Amino acid sequence: MDDAKRRAQETYNAAAEFFDEPALAFWDRFGRATVDRLELQPGGVALDACAGSGASAIPAAERVGPNGRVVAVDLADNLLALARAKAERQGIRHLETCHGDIQALDYPPASFDAVIIVFGVFFLPDMAAGTAALWRLVRPGGQLAVTTWGPRLFEPANSEFWDAVDQVRPDLTRAYNPWEALTEPDKVGALLAAAGAQRARVEAVTDSHPLRSPEDFWTIVQGSGYRATYDAMSADERHAVRDLCLAAIADRSVTTIETNVIYAQATKPDVGLTY
Repeated sequence: MDDAKRRAQETYNAAAEFFDEPALAFWDRFGRATVDRLELQPGGVALDACAGSGASAIPAAERVGPNGRVVAVDLADNLLALARAKAERQGIRHLETCHGDIQALDYPPASFDAVIIVFGVFFLPDMAAGTAALWRLVRPGGQLAVTTWGPRLFEPANSEFWDAVDQVRPDLTRAYNPWEALTEPDKVGALLAAAGAQRARVEAVTDSHPLRSPEDFWTIVQGSGYRATYDAMSADERHAVRDLCLAAIADRSVTTIETNVIYAQATKPDVGLTY
């Protein structure tokens, strides 16, 4: 495992403690919205890459039903444990979890009716090669769904967080934010085209998420990719950043943050195996 993947694994294993808190309800909302945009049918077989705690894998399992199958893959085993617990509570027995690297899967080409990757493609060291590998797993007539964050993620609280980090630990300012590499529809479309999916539908959606209090944003910090920055600080530094950030959010009376997303779906031609 390379350093980038190891860091992502460590970050999201730590974030799992807060991942399903109400303050981070956007995970489930956007995961389900991704599945709703697919033509996944009962009895279908789906792969959820970078599945997290099941935000898209659970809705996919609901869609394919007990005669179908969903495989949820993630490097963060703590998140997969949450997904398994959710599936068990809901009586879903056709969801399989696989702890591993999505670039080291040994499934043959054309194994799945749908391949889904939500808020995960930007962690791949070579996004085009990684996306091409996922596209190869899609059956003719099947679909690949890629969902990424749009611009201005978590603004205006995002800027207040990084301003606070800059005051306390300037060496950590924006040192880990790979999601900012793919925030424009044209870039997402170009990525899919480079992977072989030439006729993708790409839609940018303006969205927002409520903050019940400034403290909600600190929960988001601890339950998302910001956790890498949080973990790199000492306890005293975390307290200092928290106080500065939440005071600024309160002073600005921030009750809503931006959660803009980009949805992309590509359908593989139903004639021949065109990779």
